[in-house]
Amino acid sequence: MTSTPPDTESYTDMKGDVEAIGSHCQMEYCHVLDFLPFRCESCRGTYCLDHRTEYAHKCAKEGEWARRKAALNNDTKLPAKPSLYDHDQQCADPACKTLIYTSLVTGVHCQRCNRHYCLKHRMEEAHDCKNLKPIGARPSNILQQQRDRGMSALAKLKVWAEEKKKKDAEKQTKKTGFLGLGTKGGNAAREALAAANDLKRTAKGEANIPQDKRVYLYVEASADTTKAKFPTGKFFYNKDWTVGRVLDVAAKSLQVQNVNNRGGGEEEKLRVFHVEGGRLLKFSEKIGEPCQTGNMIILLRGVGSGEAPDLIDL
Repeated sequence: MTSTPPDTESYTDMKGDVEAIGSHCQMEYCHVLDFLPFRCESCRGTYCLDHRTEYAHKCAKEGEWARRKAALNNDTKLPAKPSLYDHDQQCADPACKTLIYTSLVTGVHCQRCNRHYCLKHRMEEAHDCKNLKPIGARPSNILQQQRDRGMSALAKLKVWAEEKKKKDAEKQTKKTGFLGLGTKGGNAAREALAAANDLKRTAKGEANIPQDKRVYLYVEASADTTKAKFPTGKFFYNKDWTVGRVLDVAAKSLQVQNVNNRGGGEEEKLRVFHVEGGRLLKFSEKIGEPCQTGNMIILLRGVGSGEAPDLIDL
């Protein structure tokens, strides 16, 4: 009787087809068997590692999955790239490329030429406003109203300045007569010197300003044109500072609301009036040119530009 020899094979028969483990790449001329295939979410095809991207297998429905996802988020299309013309403006100065009215940079509207500028070119002198033709026409009656309002404020200031000088002269005369000091001219000089020394001793300012660069001034805020927490004060400034910078510092010291940098009409802007010179100072002037130690400047609101006529001509 013969016996069946034992099974000596060392492998196990697989149940099913080996191709069931993975999938063939659907890319033409490829068809490689990939055990970890990739599915395209746009065309639903199956591809190998090399052809998994839409660009690699030249997907016929390229971008379909992104559109479906956007639709699920109630967003039918991707937002457009912000446009300079739709969102921002550029400073009207031809040589300036600064974008204004953005989240980081504000803009200033010039009422005179009706253009918009950055902070650097906001002053009329900085963008040569007097040589620009205004954009659009402004009714002549509005210009006349602004001019009349400014002239009225200056006329009131002229009366105030004359009364103040008269009172100061009377006060000086009474003091001179009471003391019985020499001649009138000598007394006036001594009084002026004493007043200047008192001004220098009590004036406030930035300590880093050199002594030879300081100009000591009386500063007031006109009661009928603005409201100030401190209506008057004694301060010193650097002679080389512009009137515009002095105005900013003086308004802060007297706690006067200063909206010059926010645009708007002349009725809200502050100007600097030099009592001894009898005129409004331009923002671009250096304070040390028209003013001397002991002079007085007044902060006024709504009196027009620095090209208004001098009070001595009123």
